[in-house]
Amino acid sequence: MAISAHTTHTALRTTAAAFAAALVLAACSSGGGGQAKGSASSGASKAGSGTRVTVTETEYALKLSRSSFTPGTYTFVTDNAGKITHALSIDGPGVENAKTKNLQGGQEATLTVTLKKGKYDLYCPITGHKQLGMNQNIQVH
Repeated sequence: MAISAHTTHTALRTTAAAFAAALVLAACSSGGGGQAKGSASSGASKAGSGTRVTVTETEYALKLSRSSFTPGTYTFVTDNAGKITHALSIDGPGVENAKTKNLQGGQEATLTVTLKKGKYDLYCPITGHKQLGMNQNIQVH
């Protein structure tokens, strides 16, 4: 039994259409888009349970809504007001590598940590951004 060129062409078209539909479904279900409000926790704190501190990130600076810190739980609300990808990372006594996910311009995420007395480093962990000025040291008294 011979297969006609028309049958082969129709089968290829159907296969290509099914493949394209599968790609569209995979792209739509990957969750990549829209506003992101994530949270990460270090220092055994519930996300959102601490004193709120806004961290505004731009190219290439961090601006904190407060400069005085005492021991306790803080929720850092990170707002990427810049145009490129940024994130927030915090390191200090009892807190290591606590960080938000990467944020596109206009996105926001929270990071809740418990701060003890001592010095903490807040910075953008994206390669090169800390060295370009996205770095703040805070002292908890």
